[in-house]
Order: sequence, then C-alpha cells, then structure tokens
Amino acid sequence: MKILILTNLFPTPWDPLRGAFNRQQFERLGRRHDIDVLVPVDFRERMTQARGHAEVRHLHVNYFTFVYLPRIGRALHALCWLVCLLWQCGRQLRNRRYDCLLVSWAYPDGAAASWLARRLGIPYVLKVHGSDLNVQAESGLRRLQIQAALRQASAVVSVSRALAEKAINLGAAADAVHVLYNGVDGALFQPGVRSEARARLDLPANLPLLLYVGNLKASKGCMDLLEAFPALVAAYPRARLVYVGTGPCDIQLRERARVLGCADRVELRGPVAHDALGDWFRAADLLCLPSHNEGVPNVVLEAMACGTPVVATRVGGIPEVVPEYAGVLVPPHDRGALAAALIEASRRTWEPRRITLHASGFRWDDNVDRLDRILQSAVVHTTPAMETSV
Repeated sequence: MKILILTNLFPTPWDPLRGAFNRQQFERLGRRHDIDVLVPVDFRERMTQARGHAEVRHLHVNYFTFVYLPRIGRALHALCWLVCLLWQCGRQLRNRRYDCLLVSWAYPDGAAASWLARRLGIPYVLKVHGSDLNVQAESGLRRLQIQAALRQASAVVSVSRALAEKAINLGAAADAVHVLYNGVDGALFQPGVRSEARARLDLPANLPLLLYVGNLKASKGCMDLLEAFPALVAAYPRARLVYVGTGPCDIQLRERARVLGCADRVELRGPVAHDALGDWFRAADLLCLPSHNEGVPNVVLEAMACGTPVVATRVGGIPEVVPEYAGVLVPPHDRGALAAALIEASRRTWEPRRITLHASGFRWDDNVDRLDRILQSAVVHTTPAMETSV
C-alpha cells in the first residue's frame, strides 16, 4: 500500500528524540509498504537552529511549518494545521495517490486529517495516545472536533484499554476501536549487569539509584518526584536521583533541589538518545514516572524489559501493563503516597527475571502485524470515493 502518515509525534531536526515509539513502529511498517511521513513543526521551533539529525529508516519524511496564534484560538488550530499542510505540501498530496492515511494524535492532527481524508477520498485510521483525548477533549470546541474525527475514522487505534473506553465515550464506534499496546525493542532493552552499566555511565556502583526518563514538564510529575525524594533520602541517605531528559522544568528542578537541600544527590543528565537508554534502565534500582496523564509510556515497558521495577501513577493504561510484582502504583499528584511508594519499593525484594518475562509480551513485530491488518481492512472496506482537488 501507499500510506500517508501525519503526526507531530515524530523525530525532527529540531527535536531528534521526539516520538521514538512512533519512529520504531512506523519504520517497521515502512519495511512492508511505501510510506510518506509529514511532520508539522511549530513555527517558533522552526525559527530556531536545528539541534541534530533525525535518523529514520524505511520512510520518506518531510516537514511543514505549523503557524497559529499562540495561547489563543486553540479551537482554530486544526484549521490552521490543515491550511499550512495544504499550502506547503499540496502538490505531494495531489500527486502521490495514497491508499490510506494514518494520523497519530487526535488534536489538531486528527481533526485536520479527517477533513483531508475526505478531500483525498481515502480512509483514515486515527491513533490516540493519552492527553490528546484526556486533556484536549476537555475543551468544548476542541471536543466537538475530536468527536467528529473519532466518528469518521475507519478505525481508531488506542495504546490502552482505558483510552479505548474514552474514545468510545467520545463517539467512536466500539467495533472500530482497537487496543494496541506499544512494543519494546528487545535488542536494545534487555537485562544486564548493573555494575557494568553504571561503570559505562560513570555512576557509583553501590548507591541506591532512582531514575526518571522523560520530558521535564510538570504534567509528567517530575516536580512531584523531586518533592518526594527527600523522604527516600531520609530512609536511604546515600540515595541518588537522576533525571534523563529535557524540558521547561529544568531550571525549576535545579533551584528546588537546592532549597530542599538535596542538590548534591540530584543530577540532571539532559537528553539521551533512545538507543542509549538501555544502560540507564539497567543501572537503576527503580524507574519512577509519576505522570498526571498518560497512555502507556514506553519508558515503563522498556525499564521492565531490562528487569527494573517501576514506581508510577495509577493513570491511563499504566495499571494495565504494570502488575504488582513489577512495580508500585500511586494516585497522581499525591506526593506523600509517592514518597511512601519509593521507600516501599526500595525495601522490597524484586524478581528481575519475572519482570523481564512480563515485558517480553510487548513486541513490536506483533504490534505492527496488527496495525498492518487494521490499515488493510480500512482500505478494503471503504467504498471508493471521488477525489477532489487539494
């Protein structure tokens, strides 16, 4: 098939580490089909200097600039998104004659793509991830656009059962919704010797190490983790907390760590390439991701694949993939419960082999097999429509 993928969750030269889960999935799909990926880049980011090279295989990738009014008029973002796409990529859309469209993220991407699919006369499959429904759909006008995109999609792919139920409640046909958990690259994420991983990362061999991997923004719970950390230090005075990632809370984390008196035990390592994360998971005693909203974060799956237990929040699809023997879950925003969970998890005796065995059920090959069937079914069962000019 000739497939067009539209998504903001994908690596760009301005953000090479963005959407690693989509890159892994789409690259594998690209081994089977002819795939173009068009990625919107925020106009403010586009004006900055590119930060690196986005390494992508088996796909034809291009970028278009997404121009909109910041902070206001968010209900118009889908329209702005579509106009920018048609203006900058109209010739490609006219000439390539795609069989179907896969759009990953409900708003503005999905809302805009639903209009584009009608113009092109092709079916589209909408993939939803978490806050695109849990947060974006809370706004009235955006909610209406998301509901329309869900209803009109040939299929909706959800990364968790909880999110699938949300999609159905918003109007997606129940028989069109498919739960498809992300996969794990077993070649990158597998058990190893902790001391060797720490040596490669220049980390002390015998300190309790707590790890956070992800965007440094408040909604990911990075500040909650820092506020809970002193309780762990009180129980384990040599404990260390390492943040891997970048984001708007970087400076705030550093300043707050000084105020809390634990700056010497907190380290911000900055962004790390996806294929280098394995050693970080193997080096850690615990991974903590206390997000306020989630679908199913891949860092949780990847940490478990390395045999590392998880402390996370009971949100989205996390309870579906983290059994009691692989981690401890707490309510979001509850820093006291988070602190208690970190201490509990540090005291427990975990079974890394059992955790790894559980994570081995999340395979990219199985994921892409199912996604391929969903896309092919969308093409086969869609009545051909007259194409209109773009």
